[in-house]
Amino acid sequence: ILQDNTNIPSESSFAIRNIESKSFLINFVASNMNLKIQKKQILLEYDLFKQRAIETFRFLNIEYQQIKLKNEIKYRVKTEMDQQQKEYFLNQQIKAIQEELGDFSSEKEVEELRIKSYKKNWSKKVQKQFYRELNKFQRTNTQMPEYTILRNYLDFMLDLPWKKSSQDNFDLNRAKKILDKDHFGIDKVKERIIEYLSVLKLKQDLRSPILCFYGPPGVGKTSLGKSIAYALNRKYIRMSLGGLNDEAEIRGHRKTYIGAMPGRILQSIKKAGTSNPVFVLDEIDKMGIGHQGNPSSAMLEVLDPEQNKEFYDNFLEMGYDLSKIIFIATANSLYPIHIALLDRMEIIDMNGYTVEEKIEICKKHLIPKQLKENGLKNNDIILGVKQIEKIIESYTRESGVRSLEKRISKIV
Repeated sequence: ILQDNTNIPSESSFAIRNIESKSFLINFVASNMNLKIQKKQILLEYDLFKQRAIETFRFLNIEYQQIKLKNEIKYRVKTEMDQQQKEYFLNQQIKAIQEELGDFSSEKEVEELRIKSYKKNWSKKVQKQFYRELNKFQRTNTQMPEYTILRNYLDFMLDLPWKKSSQDNFDLNRAKKILDKDHFGIDKVKERIIEYLSVLKLKQDLRSPILCFYGPPGVGKTSLGKSIAYALNRKYIRMSLGGLNDEAEIRGHRKTYIGAMPGRILQSIKKAGTSNPVFVLDEIDKMGIGHQGNPSSAMLEVLDPEQNKEFYDNFLEMGYDLSKIIFIATANSLYPIHIALLDRMEIIDMNGYTVEEKIEICKKHLIPKQLKENGLKNNDIILGVKQIEKIIESYTRESGVRSLEKRISKIV
């Protein structure tokens, strides 16, 4: 107490050693203790020496405990400060060494990423996530596997079109002309598409049914999606689902895995550069079930209007809004499709073409296309109706026109 209490004179230690009277010793200690006047008065009012001594030692013990606690706190604070100073010094040394060796994400690199983020129209949630990962990236050694993953993650967040969208064109007459130009026949299908677009124009809401074009190969299911995108002035995305049996292909991989990457849904959106493309899910009936999960369950979240506003990608580790996207599916058969997926889609049956329709498609689309691709003029090769009919009946046995196009290509 004498050493740690600055209120007690330094010569008190010498004085105490020379005091012989017990009563004087108690009075001397009490007078030099850090006590309030009221407590000192209580000590003076005791008549018996024993009572005054006991009470003095009680106050003395309290002061000792207070000084002990104060010293412990002081030591703890000093230790923590020393540790922080040590860590700061070591971090500065490591940083200098790594920058010299080229093994550390330089301040310039981090600052470039930060400047890019300033130009983004992000929500507070997205912004907070980006800066948290940026700070982690800044402290990561370039030799660590996490360095590449974090860099890819930050670049991916910057490249994703969070709120960037293309301006829609709801000119229905223009849309009808485009559909008629690109696809011969299938009038009922084109009529339903025009109805679909007119509802979008009136509601400005994409919660209408997901269209699923169902029919044999080569009848123009996939190309219809491309025509719709062109008519609406939107970006076009096609994702083939044939043979897909891993849920991670849709939801992405977690960042904890080496070589982790986002799902194909968000990768395609990033490539398109807008948040409202026309997204064709080709051959949705070809999705399988593997030991790595059922992709159909992930596709439910993609296509469900109630859930896709916050589609969770494992790599992104947060929700992304898919509600602005027009999803169109294609299928050759309805039997393999999950019943819950079928429930979320409007099935549009696309039957095969008649021979007469195939002849018209060949004359107006297939022959001009092949002549152009082979650098020939319109009059260089002439195929009459009888020749085309012979090719169709003798060399192609299909509902669509894919094989017919291959035969015309060989002739040209």
